[in-house]
Amino acid sequence: MTDPGSPEIIVLPDAAAGATAGAARLADLLAAAAAARGVAHFATTGGSAAAPMYRAFLSPAIRDRMPWDRLHIWWGDDRFVPRGDPDSNVTDLDDVLLAGDPAAGLAGAPLPAERIHPVPVAETLAMRGDESAAADEYGAALRAALPLVDGLPSFDAVALGVGPDGHCLSVFPGSEAFAADPAATALGIPAPSHIGPHLPRVTIHPALLGAARGIVVLSFGGSKAGVIARILAPEGDVRVLPARLARRASAAWVLDSAAAAGLPDQD
Repeated sequence: MTDPGSPEIIVLPDAAAGATAGAARLADLLAAAAAARGVAHFATTGGSAAAPMYRAFLSPAIRDRMPWDRLHIWWGDDRFVPRGDPDSNVTDLDDVLLAGDPAAGLAGAPLPAERIHPVPVAETLAMRGDESAAADEYGAALRAALPLVDGLPSFDAVALGVGPDGHCLSVFPGSEAFAADPAATALGIPAPSHIGPHLPRVTIHPALLGAARGIVVLSFGGSKAGVIARILAPEGDVRVLPARLARRASAAWVLDSAAAAGLPDQD
């Protein structure tokens, strides 16, 4: 196996500073892609990191760097619930990035509906399909829209969070996703029993992280310090700690000081 290299680790004093730094890094990746190829494909995330990241995108200093007119937004994973459900990873995008915060003077992002690509859950449910059927549709859409690297769709930027069990995307410890054919592109994942919400998921294949041009991992808070230290240790098993998939040279890990508390002192 080719050594994926070591990520850049960026430690900020608090979560607000971390979200701003992560959003700025993503904005630079997306702007560079749009300048080079006329389009930028972004796989966003859910979880606790999503809303602070979206709010940071709307701040004046970062908003003006985002290639809104050439940006396509996808999701690395989502729960098998329709858009509008509180458990959907699309909710924070709708409520924060698109809605903005008029009271704070932050207008919503100028993103037309046709450039926002959620997992087609509602459409699949209307056809009485399950998470695997939705994954098939989503994978086909990715293969049709994104450039390919070694046969895999290549995002210009991927944002990731880290679960308390060390998962990323909806790839959990011991996941069967590791044995799946990467050509599937997206996978249906049964509802996890060990972590909530206990809902089926759709996730991109973990191999797509290796094809991405840039990855930004956002993780904040002392509750993540132990698992972050294990993930970023020199040795470890990706099947036990799937977030080690993002322990690669193409990734920047943006942490606050609480989440980084278990790491060796950074020079």
